[in-house]
Amino acid sequence: MLVTMDRSNTIVRADLLVRDERIAEIGSNGQAADVVIDASGCAVIPGFVQTHIHLCQTLFRGAADDLALIDWLKQRVWPLEAAHSPASIAASARLGIAELIKGGTTCALTMETVNHTGEVFKVVEETGFRATVGKCMMDKGDEVPLALQEQTANSIDESLALLDEWHGRAGGRIRYCFAPRFAISCTRELLERVASLARARGVMVHTHASENTKECELVEKESGLRNVAYLDSLGLTGHHVALAHCVHLSDEEIEILRTSHTNVVHCPSSNMKLGSGIAPIKTLLEKGISVSLGADGAACNNRLDMFTEMRTAALLQKALHGPEVIPANRALRLATIDGA
Repeated sequence: MLVTMDRSNTIVRADLLVRDERIAEIGSNGQAADVVIDASGCAVIPGFVQTHIHLCQTLFRGAADDLALIDWLKQRVWPLEAAHSPASIAASARLGIAELIKGGTTCALTMETVNHTGEVFKVVEETGFRATVGKCMMDKGDEVPLALQEQTANSIDESLALLDEWHGRAGGRIRYCFAPRFAISCTRELLERVASLARARGVMVHTHASENTKECELVEKESGLRNVAYLDSLGLTGHHVALAHCVHLSDEEIEILRTSHTNVVHCPSSNMKLGSGIAPIKTLLEKGISVSLGADGAACNNRLDMFTEMRTAALLQKALHGPEVIPANRALRLATIDGA
């Protein structure tokens, strides 16, 4: 049973021929193959595409529980990220990718930590995984460990060096993205430079936005604008921008997302675990805004399973808006073609 996830949601009973790592044909033409997989009684679906992952946090699973976002970062995640060595971050990435592949995720958009992102790229290359990876950028913030404190110019230079080395490697399977952590850990100068460079170099921007009420309050206090509106004022919206979470949005911000064709990444399990809230996914979808799914890091989920995210995303919206919202085929689209 081939679940194609094409525009018509076509489902067919047929054989699938793969040649030179590409789907060559759908049908039953009796061609011989070097390897034959008997998938009778099974469904064959596209690989899942997770659009918000932190591979560097896989080793932190279970070590940062029962805390709200800002405390979770300051007390647990930032110190743990600061303690990473090249060997530990490679191990974390390898473990995370193994879990993703085992669960059917074949592609991810990831944000790593400030240091050693080159090690993550090496692991992506050797495992055969498909990923767009960004070095976390942080040139501002209170209670940030010394190892994560960056100078603006150095953060940009290191990001550009990784872009030059890795973007388009492995036949295009590996890509680079700019990954400023979020508005309260980045200076205006850094964010403006990222906006300009991303457009000039034709790469994505991957950041967090409007995840937690305290975060939103801090951004508004510093900038005079709500989170998404502030990013938009700096040029950090558009079809090449992915904003993780978007839990707390005003009507104006939803309109900004719609008109700018900015991508929203819904992380339902993470939002529940950190007590951040429930994103207005029904409204975003009704407005035609691009929405996809991510497990986030293992530190704020404790698993990287897309079946969990599909189920949770659908059930949360049903609890709020009724059982007809996000039926199974819509949830599967969020997890596959919408992420792609």
